[in-house]
Amino acid sequence: MKRKYFGTDGIRGTANTHPMTPEIAMRVGMAAGVAFQRGGHRHRVVIGKDTRLSGYMLENAMVAGFTSAGMDVFLLGPVPTPAVAMLTRTLRADIGVMISASHNPFEDNGIKLFGPDGYKLSDKIELKIESLVDQDLSSRLAKAGSVGRAKRVDGDLYRYIEFAKRTFPKEMTLSGMRVVVDCANGAAYKAAPSALWELGAEVVTINNEPDGLNINLDCGSTNPVGLSKKVHEVRADLGIALDGDADRVLIVDEKGMLVDGDQLMAMIAEDWHRREQLRGDGVVATIMSNLGFERFLKGKGLDLARTQVGDRYVVEHMRVHGYNVGGEQSGHIVLSDYSTTGDGLISALQVLACIRAEDRPASEVCKKFDPVPQILKNVRFKGGKPLDSDSVKSAIKGGETRLGDNGRVVIRPSGTEPVIRVMAEGDDRGMVEQVVDDIVGAIAELRTAA
Repeated sequence: MKRKYFGTDGIRGTANTHPMTPEIAMRVGMAAGVAFQRGGHRHRVVIGKDTRLSGYMLENAMVAGFTSAGMDVFLLGPVPTPAVAMLTRTLRADIGVMISASHNPFEDNGIKLFGPDGYKLSDKIELKIESLVDQDLSSRLAKAGSVGRAKRVDGDLYRYIEFAKRTFPKEMTLSGMRVVVDCANGAAYKAAPSALWELGAEVVTINNEPDGLNINLDCGSTNPVGLSKKVHEVRADLGIALDGDADRVLIVDEKGMLVDGDQLMAMIAEDWHRREQLRGDGVVATIMSNLGFERFLKGKGLDLARTQVGDRYVVEHMRVHGYNVGGEQSGHIVLSDYSTTGDGLISALQVLACIRAEDRPASEVCKKFDPVPQILKNVRFKGGKPLDSDSVKSAIKGGETRLGDNGRVVIRPSGTEPVIRVMAEGDDRGMVEQVVDDIVGAIAELRTAA
């Protein structure tokens, strides 16, 4: 069944235009409220948001929808996405909502839904909610005396901070470490600096003054240049780059060099494997993770299980096959011993624990493998199915043959825009570039002919 509203990570779009309008937000609240009625108890929903201006508009619309369905609403205010997942469980809520477009610019916004177990909803439940959004639900809404109530519970942010701190080894502190944290003017602007300081670090905080318009603006994990400069400037031991809803993290070492999600997962997996804490005999990542990462794990006797792009697919594979470390190259890391979704702060704390345990600079501890050359290019293509073309198939096959066992080719249509993403990687950069160019050229020729 084709999706009308939900994408790979909830509903997302430009604020105040379809589908991110107050009307749709209200109807999603009504539909989810109806879908999650489970018995005669008083139902509740927790709603968090990041710092986007449009969050006020969508939050109020969703409150109207949920309360009309008879649900009591707990408004958390600006909190990280993983805090919503955690508080959905600890507050015994029937559903959790995060209003955020993650690493996107402020003009966008989104709605992420979590079930009572703190996990993002399955395709089946999302489709059920979609089917309800456009229905007349008037007969299924609460009677006048059963309409829900709404209240703000800003103090519950500190439950999350304490929860995150408890994932750090009890015998350790961050005393003596100078850490720069880039909050991306987003949802973790209170939580991340507080947790790091309370664990003993000297914290230098940047981009922690959100105004509704500056979330992810030239900062955070999508643009860590400023963080790198600040690490140099204050001679910090480490820099932490979060994104707008703090479900992903990248690290900058003491030399100002960026460390991506593949390296961070490699570091955590190696440490947990050594301490017999790693489950599943490996890590779950997506098809975009670097071949060098896969080779590193293989050298440790571990596997790299790959999924399609999207953290929900990583989490699903982890749950089915018993892994406890997974994520994406972008820094969306899921450590299921602690969290049901990506958590930038908790992942950063595990990295800091590794550095503290080895008592060596971040530049030495964080680099676990040499990534092979990886090239990604996008080709705009609207309409048709270029990947079914004989000429494109031939170009892909030729590229795979040339790279052989020393490389990979990954071709995938974007789920959010009319482009084909062409990625190849291998030991020979020149060959990788030629393979990508050949495939891109074949798709472009097909587009021109059309």
